[in-house]
Amino acid sequence: QEDHAVYVCAVLLYCLCYGGNEKPIYLAKLSSVGSISDEETCEKLRGLIQRQVQICKRNVEVMDAVRRGAQLAIDECQFQFRNRRWNCSMLESVPLFGKVVTQGTREAAFVYALSAASVAFAVTRACSSGELDKCGCDRNVHGVSPEGFQWSGCSDNIAYGVAFSQSFVDIRERSKGQSSNRALMNLHNNEAGRKAILNNMRVECKCHGVSGSCEVKTCWKAMPPFRKVGNIIKEKFDGATEVEQRKVGTTKVLVPRNTQFKPHTDDDLVYLDPSPDFCEHDPRSPGILGTAGRFCNKTSKAIDGCELMCCGRGFHTEDVEVVDRCSCKFHWCCYVKCKQCRKMVEMHTCR
Repeated sequence: QEDHAVYVCAVLLYCLCYGGNEKPIYLAKLSSVGSISDEETCEKLRGLIQRQVQICKRNVEVMDAVRRGAQLAIDECQFQFRNRRWNCSMLESVPLFGKVVTQGTREAAFVYALSAASVAFAVTRACSSGELDKCGCDRNVHGVSPEGFQWSGCSDNIAYGVAFSQSFVDIRERSKGQSSNRALMNLHNNEAGRKAILNNMRVECKCHGVSGSCEVKTCWKAMPPFRKVGNIIKEKFDGATEVEQRKVGTTKVLVPRNTQFKPHTDDDLVYLDPSPDFCEHDPRSPGILGTAGRFCNKTSKAIDGCELMCCGRGFHTEDVEVVDRCSCKFHWCCYVKCKQCRKMVEMHTCR
């Protein structure tokens, strides 16, 4: 049974709190729960292994950032998959996304990568905002750059965020040893998710001088927006490599199942098992809800189009009245006033 709760989102991001009653509040309600503020709460976070509980107790002040990272991961997953047959629907149970991510599918690869990245991102952001005593801005970025600008301001301490994500997220896989193909898959995808941030750090600058001139320019390193991180991991999902375990010397490694494919890199996502088609609701597989009732795009030939989204079952069409803001005008000072316009639009839903 424990294997059904190992994926990252249901381990650390299954940071549920107790709201005065004895029923845990699952991730779906994470944004409305209180803070993780004491060691006793760590004991109540069902789904964590003992070593994770110990890390939680030693880092109680960091756990609130982990909780925010959980919501960040859920929101981004649902955005990235909003137009696909599997749309990151959550269940009021663990695993949160059902059987889809307990198997070694590319959807599981995406969830693991995004979850590891979201924890690194949220913890780093907490460091930079001064929220945590354990870390602050990255003081290793200082002096004058080769380009001639002065490093100053608060550079994001991504090294701390990544290190915390590695220690807390990866510990479950490492505690069981790295011999199983699923553990190797999870660890690889966790790291690929974090690299989506590391490899896309950017330099932000501010000019100083008379009348806005740039006589002096101070710069700092900043993380990319999390939407960009999600876009990168989604691209890696689309190009994920199907792998299998092989022994090279005394080491077990993952290699492409198709020998004609080039080896994957550390930045790529890997998966072990083919995904279901997600067309029909499968009561035996929680999380596979089917596409009946889903909206589709009649004119699109892509996966959001009615032909593919509805799996050839056809679709219903109805005229629906939509209310939009229109004829907006700016009034001095300072507000915008709009009219409400009503129009009829065709909506298509899968049979």
